[in-house]
Amino acid sequence: MRVLLVAATRPEVAPLLSTLVLPVERGRIISGMLGAHNVDILLTGVGMVATSVWCSRILAEEHYDAALNLGICGSFNPAHPPPTVVHVTRDMFPEVGAEDGDHFLPVTELGLLDPNAFPFTNGRIENSEPALFPTLSELPAVSGITVNTAHGNDSSIAAVVSRCAPDVESMEGAAFMYACRVAGIPFAQVRAVSNRVERRNRPAWDLVGAVRQLARVSRRLLEQP
Repeated sequence: MRVLLVAATRPEVAPLLSTLVLPVERGRIISGMLGAHNVDILLTGVGMVATSVWCSRILAEEHYDAALNLGICGSFNPAHPPPTVVHVTRDMFPEVGAEDGDHFLPVTELGLLDPNAFPFTNGRIENSEPALFPTLSELPAVSGITVNTAHGNDSSIAAVVSRCAPDVESMEGAAFMYACRVAGIPFAQVRAVSNRVERRNRPAWDLVGAVRQLARVSRRLLEQP
């Protein structure tokens, strides 16, 4: 297959880059062979805007058989501690809406978006038919949220957990999924947990372990035909 790998930053996929055969770098894209697959690794930059713009551009210009989003995430769910690798099968944008005093009104409640208008299902982007990577089914399937500001306040964490019941959060995942749904390409969002979602506690993060586990799982996914 020809596979598009999407990551926000180079460090998140550095171990994978080092295993590419015949790598060629062209701006934001690093191309090469990984297992039986021709891969392009797109480094979008951090955040949903950069991810949506660069994913949309490359998916409009090039043909791929599948796309895979690789990155780190924070975990709300104690069942998925660092450095667990998860498959995010549904994601959403929980910040899109309006404040009414202390109450948050999602864009769907404002009547500005039909919660089931393509590519949404009940206000979320779901991946009911993920790309056919052989070992993807071995990963825990989780629900994610995609945010502009990573949560680090007890009150806001409690509020988003109550409203959205997420397992993990990232800053890019739902944007990637949105672009792939529009492009009609099979995809999967695979992330390694680097930290618990709590008041910012960087010493407790396992960023090194998360990146290492992400690379190990990604190679397993891609090195099988």
